[in-house]
Amino acid sequence: MKNRIQKMFQQRKRIYALLSCAVFMFCFSPATKAQKKEGDTYSFSLQQCIEYAYQNQAKVLNAQLDEKISKSKVNELIGSGLPQLNSSFDIKDFVKLPVQLIPGEFFGGRPGTFIPVTFGTRYNATADLTASQLLFDGTYLVGLQASKTYYELSQKSTTRTKIEAAAGVSKAYFSVLVTAEKINLIDANVARLKKLMDDTKAMYDNGFVEKIDLDRITVAYNNLLVEKEKIMRYTALSYNLLKFQMGMDQKTVLTLTDKLNSLESITKDQKTDGFDITKRIEYSLMETNRRLGELDLKRYKFGYLPSLVAYGDLSAAAYRSKFDITDTKQRWFPTGLIGAKITLPIFDGFQKHERVVQAKLGLQKIDNQKKDLENALNLQLISAKTSFDNSSENLKVQKANIELAENVYNVSKKKYEQGVGSNLEVVTAQTSLKEAQDNYYSALYDVLIAKVDLDIALGNIK
Repeated sequence: MKNRIQKMFQQRKRIYALLSCAVFMFCFSPATKAQKKEGDTYSFSLQQCIEYAYQNQAKVLNAQLDEKISKSKVNELIGSGLPQLNSSFDIKDFVKLPVQLIPGEFFGGRPGTFIPVTFGTRYNATADLTASQLLFDGTYLVGLQASKTYYELSQKSTTRTKIEAAAGVSKAYFSVLVTAEKINLIDANVARLKKLMDDTKAMYDNGFVEKIDLDRITVAYNNLLVEKEKIMRYTALSYNLLKFQMGMDQKTVLTLTDKLNSLESITKDQKTDGFDITKRIEYSLMETNRRLGELDLKRYKFGYLPSLVAYGDLSAAAYRSKFDITDTKQRWFPTGLIGAKITLPIFDGFQKHERVVQAKLGLQKIDNQKKDLENALNLQLISAKTSFDNSSENLKVQKANIELAENVYNVSKKKYEQGVGSNLEVVTAQTSLKEAQDNYYSALYDVLIAKVDLDIALGNIK
């Protein structure tokens, strides 16, 4: 009876454990998160794509790992200034005891002679505990400041990597939107040309047009279908590129929630007056590098100062003729000491002096690099603004061209339907309309890319 009760209790315990695991998996599974995910399907806006890249792109992840590594190095350096404790246990077996020579006259022998004597026991053991504490070291104090600045540098490097990731994702996202819109346009063109082809075939069957008119429209229609297939393949490639920039698996299904017309507002004129170069992460990185150079110079100068270390040692030794070190009845002989050691550099062959000279020259190089960077960032801003302005003007022209091309096509089509125009004129107008549409969306894509580059140049992407 007792065994049966124990067995029932164990079965209930296992059931409770399984239920607890099930509840835990349900509560904390990815499907319960606020982020929308259905299996391997995601629906993301541009900002969500960027946030996903921050969490999954390999470069961003490695930059974050480098940041953690630098933090660990800071803690490592701090640890070198904390109390250091070490212990050891040493046991020796003198298979042959060492021989000491004692002058013979001690035992009544002739002067100049020696008598060999063995001292000690076969088994010796020593247990030792040492402690030390750095009291003062100028290079250590400067090293602490430098390590914190180094950690700051790694944080800024992570920020720069995130900016690059955001720019790459944005450009890939815009590419998908533009190519997807081109598919919508080409579908409309296919439908328009298909109707024209059907109408022309009906007119040909009734003897109102020649076969060459039908063939001409059929060729244009077939070419349009081929181009549609090409754009669809390019759209798939654009999706793959976007997923690559995000660090997403290529097999994942990704749909975009932003629409192209909602992004056209960002193509408006951008002001660059009052540009603050300190907003650029590259400039901030350069300033941090200069602080590291200054601390490096300071560290070498502090190398002329003395260092002070306090230490202590506690040990015990055992001497046995038999291997019974662990026998607590026999005596151990303790020894203890405390002390302090000051080290004062006197002459090192001018090594420290040369390190100081090298550090000063390194600072001059950083200053030169900083000036060059300032010029490069200002030039980048001018170039990005020029590219954006040119793209914006081109977009306005191409938008007007679409309206003109649509008017030409409508007029040509009406003339053809009324029998006062040729279908060659209609096909030519259709081709011009399609070319104007392609030019418009190419110009829109150029503006969107130029806007990303301008935001980078202005330091607006964080």
